[in-house]
Amino acid sequence: MHSRWRFRKPLPEADLALARQAQHEWQALREAERLACYQPAIPTDGQRIEVVANIGGAVEAEQAVIAGAEGIGLLRSEFLFLQRADPPCEEEQFEVYSAMTRALNGLPLIIRTLDIGGDKEVPYLCLPAEQNPFLGVRGIRLCLARPDLFKPQLRAIYRASATGPVKIMFPMIATVEELLDARAIAEEVRLELGAEPVDIGIMVEVPSAVLMAPELAVHADFFSVGTNDLTQYVLAMDRLHPSLARQADALHPAVLRMIDMTAKAAKAAGKWVGVCGGMAGDPKGAAILAGLGVTELSMSIPSVAAIKARLRTQSFADMQALAKRALACKNAAEVRAL
Repeated sequence: MHSRWRFRKPLPEADLALARQAQHEWQALREAERLACYQPAIPTDGQRIEVVANIGGAVEAEQAVIAGAEGIGLLRSEFLFLQRADPPCEEEQFEVYSAMTRALNGLPLIIRTLDIGGDKEVPYLCLPAEQNPFLGVRGIRLCLARPDLFKPQLRAIYRASATGPVKIMFPMIATVEELLDARAIAEEVRLELGAEPVDIGIMVEVPSAVLMAPELAVHADFFSVGTNDLTQYVLAMDRLHPSLARQADALHPAVLRMIDMTAKAAKAAGKWVGVCGGMAGDPKGAAILAGLGVTELSMSIPSVAAIKARLRTQSFADMQALAKRALACKNAAEVRAL
């Protein structure tokens, strides 16, 4: 018989016992995290870190609350615009957003305005083909170019803000002018509706936003660092590239230094900074981010309980020391080795 068809010898009983024990311990740990998921993420020396969820659909708001999330740090509102033949009207968007505020029952909802472009295509918008779509008309650039899409969404958000605590977040802000233009349109809509003001923040996803963070902080109520996009722009590596994706590591010191600069600029301006990329749901990443001064971590729903539990076992002082060491590393491998 050919060697590839030979049956492997069964594992010794001792090895099987060890495997079963490890599996039992893992399940017990997950169950303990689940039972404690509503406890806040307060490190041993008392510096609370808000743990919230990223969602991309209406039903996920309630799922996030059940999982222990303290709100929604990123609603990817483009889910309303995808896989359909025409854009959603203002009323449809209002119904979805207000359903989420009801499900959250007083917990905050941060709605990122339409972030189309790059790897997200919407055929009915008839956008021209771009040679470099990640460097083209995407995020806030598209919103500013298409007020027919932007204004109805802002109207729906402001209307929903009367049903629960809602914040607006603009994606892919690269310049102060973009933020000012977007805020001006938002204010125009708000005044038309007679709505109360809401906090308006920005995604920090490109190097220019980091370098201009002190100036942007004057006009933004908060920052949320999108580590997935920031990593690809800082390292000049497409995060979807089959050969480069592994190297596009958010724990690279170059990315961490960018986050450090952002956090310092926010603190100096009296503003808060969160992170809503994949790094927030990585246990090592979460500890480093907290140490850098990030006060809100937004992640996929399944990560919430584990990250809260992990943060409760460490001191803020230790996380600060870890972050300082990570900033001094030469590459992502060194950071992970910490």
